[in-house]
Amino acid sequence: MSIEARLAELGITLPQPAAPVAAYVPAVEANGLLHISGQIAFAPDGLMTGRLGEDRDLDYGVAAARVCGLNLIAQMKAALGSLDRVERIVKLGAFISSTPAFTDQPKVANGASELMVDVFGEAGKHARSAVGVPVLPLNSAVEVDAIVLVRPA
Repeated sequence: MSIEARLAELGITLPQPAAPVAAYVPAVEANGLLHISGQIAFAPDGLMTGRLGEDRDLDYGVAAARVCGLNLIAQMKAALGSLDRVERIVKLGAFISSTPAFTDQPKVANGASELMVDVFGEAGKHARSAVGVPVLPLNSAVEVDAIVLVRPA
């Protein structure tokens, strides 16, 4: 089954890939790896903002991480032309805007991690970091970046 067919089966419509908000490019392919810049939680109804443990809860963070994951997949498609070129999700780096008392960063990051497995199956299983930070760009609640192994075009 193609990845596009899998997305349709899951009822997922990818967003338009976000344009960079500073001096960087969305993705760089080098030596068989696609490095995707951090994607913040731009949802269809706007940016998901706030700090977990302060004005946002765990469920909100998980949803924001999933949105970041969808944005990562949209960037993969834009960079590669076809999601079928994805051989493996190698690593996700999740950054969670949170208070010092909030310690569920790994549970938040699961929003993106579980999406990758749902979409790419075994190839979606990856290494990961989940880090709490005091603030993210544009007050996003979550930001996630990725490294992806790709098949030659």
